[in-house]
Amino acid sequence: MSEKKMTSSRRHNLKSLLLSIAKTLQEKEAAQAITDKENYMAEHCPPLSLPGSTQELQEFCKKLHQEIDRIDEERYDLNVKEEKANKEIEDLKIKVIDLKGKFKKPTLRKVRMSADQMLQALLGSKHKVSMDLRSNLKQVKKEVKEETADVGDWRKNVEDKAGMGGRKKMFEGEA
Repeated sequence: MSEKKMTSSRRHNLKSLLLSIAKTLQEKEAAQAITDKENYMAEHCPPLSLPGSTQELQEFCKKLHQEIDRIDEERYDLNVKEEKANKEIEDLKIKVIDLKGKFKKPTLRKVRMSADQMLQALLGSKHKVSMDLRSNLKQVKKEVKEETADVGDWRKNVEDKAGMGGRKKMFEGEA
């Protein structure tokens, strides 16, 4: 089945329809939020009636202070719960990243250090003995081969072995 491509005018028309529908839904949500807020305030905050005498006014103020303290405690508890939840979420994110194995490995750089510097870096101030690795190596004496001293000039050897006489000398030397 061949699917036809959508024309630009049709695409523009559909896009404008979607935007208009989204705008009306957003307006409805905003109106609903306002009515919900008004309902909540009417339910939890009764209308204010101020008492006439000072004694009643003092009792009313004490009640208000107690209510404020209770609400502050609830707010503090909710903040602590939120912080714990956020920390737990971050820990879980880190665990997920570790499990996936998608963490970046740092690029290692070559560092030139002497043995003394390495030991000092590893052991800290405890390291006071300098260590020269070259002094611990074996001393090897070069032996001069005697064969190379007897060979001499190569042109002389070629001239001696050239011709029949040279071949004869080779066979005589072997026998």
